[in-house]
Amino acid sequence: MWKPSTPSGNTPAAGDSQRQPSTPSPAPERNNIPSKPMTSASSSSDQASIGKSLVIKGEVTGSESLFIDGRVEGSIHLPGNRVTVGRNGVIAANITAREAVILGKVCGNVMATDRVDIRNEGSLTGDVIAQRISIEDGAFFKGGIDIRKPNATEKPQAAEASAAAASSEKAPARG
Repeated sequence: MWKPSTPSGNTPAAGDSQRQPSTPSPAPERNNIPSKPMTSASSSSDQASIGKSLVIKGEVTGSESLFIDGRVEGSIHLPGNRVTVGRNGVIAANITAREAVILGKVCGNVMATDRVDIRNEGSLTGDVIAQRISIEDGAFFKGGIDIRKPNATEKPQAAEASAAAASSEKAPARG
């Protein structure tokens, strides 16, 4: 049954064609498998990384979260994203991000719009400006902390001002 379906010119490859059905079927699966995880990984979490053997001197900017296990000297500006300094990470830079998680060593100021976490083996020497900060037992921190409340604190003041204006408008109407 194999001979009528295969051309006679491929008789030496007939042994190969018997191997090919098992080989081509995994090959398309292999082609499909990497593309699916890349797509799901990129859609679920866009995170770049700097490996522990890399050294970067200068300004790091971007629009995705960053994991740093290497050395960075200069500045890191990733507003709206998360910066994670791994256990091997050594940073001599100011960090601006939505969230900063420090497991390694940071020497510089950290400004986060949401929070800064210094984990138990992390070290931060510099000032912190954030809405929230957590320093785990065993972590090292030397610097100042400035807790900045979100705009929610301004909204109640604006609401109070508008309520006061409304009550002052109502008062002359009554009297």
